[in-house]
Amino acid sequence: MRVLPTLWLAATALATNFNQPVLWEDLADLDIFRVNDTFYYSASTMHYSPGAPILHSYDLVNWEFIGHSVPNLGWGNIYNLDGGQAYVKGIWASTLRYRKSNGMWYWIGCIQFSKTYVFTSPSATGPWTQSGVINTCYYDCSLLIDDDDTMYVAYGGTQISVAQLSSDGLSQVKTQQVFSSSFSIEGSRFYKRNGQYYILNDQPANAEYVLKSNSPWGPYTQKQLLNNIATPISGGGIPHQGGIVDTPNGDWYYMAFVDSYPGGRVPVLAPITWGSDGFPVITTVNGGWGTSYPYPLTPHTLSSPTGKDTFQGTSLGPQWEWNHNPDPNYYSVNNGLTLKTAKVTNDLYAARNTLTHRILGPQSYATIQLTINNMKPGDRSGLAMLRDSSAYVAVINNSGTLRVSMVQGLTMDSNWNTASTGNEVAGVNLPSGTSTIWLRASADIHPGSGRTAVFYYSTDGTTFHSIGSSYVLNNAWNFFMGYRYAIFNYATSSLGGSVVVNSFDMESGSP
Repeated sequence: MRVLPTLWLAATALATNFNQPVLWEDLADLDIFRVNDTFYYSASTMHYSPGAPILHSYDLVNWEFIGHSVPNLGWGNIYNLDGGQAYVKGIWASTLRYRKSNGMWYWIGCIQFSKTYVFTSPSATGPWTQSGVINTCYYDCSLLIDDDDTMYVAYGGTQISVAQLSSDGLSQVKTQQVFSSSFSIEGSRFYKRNGQYYILNDQPANAEYVLKSNSPWGPYTQKQLLNNIATPISGGGIPHQGGIVDTPNGDWYYMAFVDSYPGGRVPVLAPITWGSDGFPVITTVNGGWGTSYPYPLTPHTLSSPTGKDTFQGTSLGPQWEWNHNPDPNYYSVNNGLTLKTAKVTNDLYAARNTLTHRILGPQSYATIQLTINNMKPGDRSGLAMLRDSSAYVAVINNSGTLRVSMVQGLTMDSNWNTASTGNEVAGVNLPSGTSTIWLRASADIHPGSGRTAVFYYSTDGTTFHSIGSSYVLNNAWNFFMGYRYAIFNYATSSLGGSVVVNSFDMESGSP
């Protein structure tokens, strides 16, 4: 690894620096690339819908959601929470690229170790359409569009393969294994530079390797890029996986992610150089991944991840994702979000139309304003800290009496089926005639154990009362996705009720 000399550090200290992570949100299995002066970022989403979010940036540091590559998870009823569930299934590490020759965007991903799906669009912002299905699973795949416009996909775990796609990119011409590792590797990212082909792979979850060849079909030489490098996020894991990208100026950067549970996996960025052997070298600070580096380019700020969403217009913004596919017959956006009860259940994990938002780390709080005068007896509507162990604050219609309740102890088993629907730990009846309420969750997602969330409610939007005890967040990695803020409304008795979410406001820090 290349170590920054003291003089270089002193000289660049005067420049504008960025701090890690570049965006403290759960955006794992990233694929990153550049089209002209714009950088694009794609991530995994598993059971959340729409899937495979797309972000863009002009400086590699400031990012903004612009859309999703997969508008609907159309792989069976379980993705609709019908006859089962699809937790931790769906979209894993996948790939996104722009093809200049036809002006089309391509997303490719394998679903449930079975088939690979190809979605295309004339624009990064959509509309996206499923255009092809390939009967080979391109596990942890990466698309490379070569100089002659041939499309290749690198994929696999430990045994790495390369497939050549048809001229339209929608089917497979051939595939062959190009490298067999003596240890576990995955997370392929495929590049070409100066006539050489590179495949980046990670050894979960503490090392990164690079394969290099003068042909897409090999033979490939393997070299370690990093191993147990000091993390730039206190308490977080080791940077790994991710991909490399160049700037219009010809500088190269490596964007990896860091396991930072309970919040998820967050992106970190470091400059790289190229050694005399043609392999990339990370620019380190004191032997580790720097907590700060000079901006790659002139800073270009975009919309802030914080602030208030009042659900203007008739569609949700690209920062929102549903827990599994929603039922469009039971929600609407029209200067406010109306959530009709879509399913009779006593289980939040089985409820339809739960809307989620990534939590901004390391600490933030979210507040929703609800109009609740159309709730029916048995209805529950509120704001959750959603993961395989969950808690929430909700308004409950108890036979006509509205009650604010803090519920915790919602858990899943190792197959992600519901083990417990939770229990009320505190509650208070609302005054008769209450029609509007504000609910709030404050979350500390610094990496590590013992991090907590606290819930609040208000009847005037100004004075907030804490309810229940601090909820200890689960920081195990096994669920992969980190905690999210989740807005829900479901029936336990009969359908017909609804609430209006007038606003969602997320702010950094604590209230």
